[in-house]
Amino acid sequence: MSLPEETSPPSIDPNPTSRARRRRQQRRMHPLDSVGRAALLEQLSRRSYPSYEFFLFALTSGAILGLAYILDSQALLFFGILLAPLMTPWVGMTLAAVTGSFRFFFHTLAALLVNALLIFIAGLLAGFAARIWMPLPLTRALADSRLWWPSLLVLAVGAIVLNISFVRSEDKPILPSAMLAYGLFLPLSAAAFGLGSGAEGIWPQGLLVFLVYFAWAGLFGVATLALLGFRPRSFLGYAFSGIILVIGVGVLLVLSGMGGSLPAQIPALNATSTPTASVGTQGTAPGLLQYTPIPTQTVVAAISSTPTPKRTPTFSIPPSSTPTTTITPLPTPVYARIFSKDFGGAIIREKPGGPVVMSLSNDYLVQVLPDVQQYKGSIWVHVSASLPDGREIEGWILQDVLVTATPIPNW
Repeated sequence: MSLPEETSPPSIDPNPTSRARRRRQQRRMHPLDSVGRAALLEQLSRRSYPSYEFFLFALTSGAILGLAYILDSQALLFFGILLAPLMTPWVGMTLAAVTGSFRFFFHTLAALLVNALLIFIAGLLAGFAARIWMPLPLTRALADSRLWWPSLLVLAVGAIVLNISFVRSEDKPILPSAMLAYGLFLPLSAAAFGLGSGAEGIWPQGLLVFLVYFAWAGLFGVATLALLGFRPRSFLGYAFSGIILVIGVGVLLVLSGMGGSLPAQIPALNATSTPTASVGTQGTAPGLLQYTPIPTQTVVAAISSTPTPKRTPTFSIPPSSTPTTTITPLPTPVYARIFSKDFGGAIIREKPGGPVVMSLSNDYLVQVLPDVQQYKGSIWVHVSASLPDGREIEGWILQDVLVTATPIPNW
């Protein structure tokens, strides 16, 4: 007698809801017909519209960024970026640009402009408040108002990942949104802070950098959505997308040469990198060449004797000629290094409390000039510095941020 063969029971999915959800997501991600693509676009449009929380978080983030520039605090800058709103309207704007939707594009663009206005107003008020404590070291504001290649890289990665995450998942893409907010909000807030505080070199450079970053991120966002299969649905849509693309490329090319590419902080120079000749017998600054003057040579004429006929010979000693070279030693130049305990550097100004000339980082070597002034209870020192490009700058700096190896009398 043969036994019946045992059959294994059919496999049962322990979580059929999640499996069905994954199938729906896959169909939604890759719709084959026009009806499916229209439904997907409609759903993404609803998700990208901002709510009142979007503007509330924008105002809070702008206030914290302004406070960070007053305190010159990098930690507060990161905290302000973490409180930035989710950049879903930016995804909606790029989605409308690539699909050629007029109405959707202007709605999301208006939401982004209101968001930028709130960030700008908060930074402007912080700049006006900073006038009470001026002068302040504004190294972070100066740095964020310049073009940086690392920021461009962060923006490109954030734009690509944000669009992919938004389209393929219903979760909130917090990390790529923070990367995008980091590149867009910092130069905008720095520009507003510079306008309110009156510090030179920040406004309008920061605004130009913001526009360059905005166009840069938009191009990467549009390219990402185009590769994901989003296309215009009409000839007018293609024309509108083409116009937006041309405008974005034009803004990027024009403003990239106006946003400023010089860093606000210059890396410290080594004292031995530029040797300077100094004639003198006293100690010189480290790394400077010292030449010892040649000892004085005394030349004495030889003794000559002239015999006189019919006279007693006499010896005549003419006066000796001693040519002596006298070298007057020059005053030893005094050098100091910038050392700020609370910040990463210090600012050189045209005059005590005046416009900003340059921001130098800690350990930068400067030469201390004899002039010293007192302004608003603080002692200011006249200094000069050599830049890596060969230029020489002069200005005034607070005495508290300088460390000297040679004591200076009456300083």
